[in-house]
Amino acid sequence: MKKKKIYGETLKDQLKASTRDRMYHFIMASDTIRGVALHATRMVNEMRWNHELGILETLVLGHAYMAAALMSAQLKGDDRIRLGVECSGPIQGLSVEANAFGEVRGYLERVPIPVAKPLESFDLSPFFGAGFISVTKHLHDAKHPFTGKVMMEYGSLAKDLALYHLKSEQVPTSISLGIVFDRQGEVQGAGGLFLQALPGADDNVLTQLEDLVRGLPSMGQAVGAEEFPGGWLDRTFQGLAPRMLDQRGVEFMCHCNEQQIRTMLTMLDPAELSDMAEKGPFPVEIRCHKCNTRYLFDQKGIQAISAQRTAG
Repeated sequence: MKKKKIYGETLKDQLKASTRDRMYHFIMASDTIRGVALHATRMVNEMRWNHELGILETLVLGHAYMAAALMSAQLKGDDRIRLGVECSGPIQGLSVEANAFGEVRGYLERVPIPVAKPLESFDLSPFFGAGFISVTKHLHDAKHPFTGKVMMEYGSLAKDLALYHLKSEQVPTSISLGIVFDRQGEVQGAGGLFLQALPGADDNVLTQLEDLVRGLPSMGQAVGAEEFPGGWLDRTFQGLAPRMLDQRGVEFMCHCNEQQIRTMLTMLDPAELSDMAEKGPFPVEIRCHKCNTRYLFDQKGIQAISAQRTAG
């Protein structure tokens, strides 16, 4: 993977951004509610730059990146999770995956997303239309991946993923996702919040949390506060005694590389490779869908791959 731009103008800024972009695990309400607060400003910016996205596309894919990161909070070892959307609206669909190390990658099915008129709000339901959300978990101790799927009822990743957890896992869940742009359309803040009831959770507490979450400002604004997450959690969930458990980094990261792409090319039909080596056009460009990194091969490189394929 090659990042087109690193968040932060100086090394000091980059290190600070790396320190702040994290998932913070906490528990509250007498250990009956678990939560994850996410600061993801750097991740969403670097995702945007690599995928060359506008505001609408950044909002859609950024929400998906943060949602996948939040749902990866309980993963361990080589576990990974994939979030997929298939829909009838202009977005058409998306695919994002995250692993236990907080690494997130993924793409939109259509870029740019066609817009008939200027955006009047950040309500994304018209762009999703009718569709389905799927969540696939690849767990290291499972023989096969598990996939759950629900129909989208809200046209909102946050609300429909909360519905997924309720229907597929029978666990009351709340998810908040927020991205804030400045007047020039640049991402100023990106964050998320994941709350989930544990056995023994009181119904009155769940009702209280619903009201609290409904009244929260954008998580994209919340992550900009110097007190985030500790002071912000204490203030927001006053009376529920939130207690920090641990934290881990999150990052826009794909492990694609030139050798992988080269190996993929050697699997093409020999006749197709031979034709490519002769006619080009050169350089041959291959893009990784998941991070939009471009890999270029000149005629000499393609000829070498073709010769290797023929000899094999």
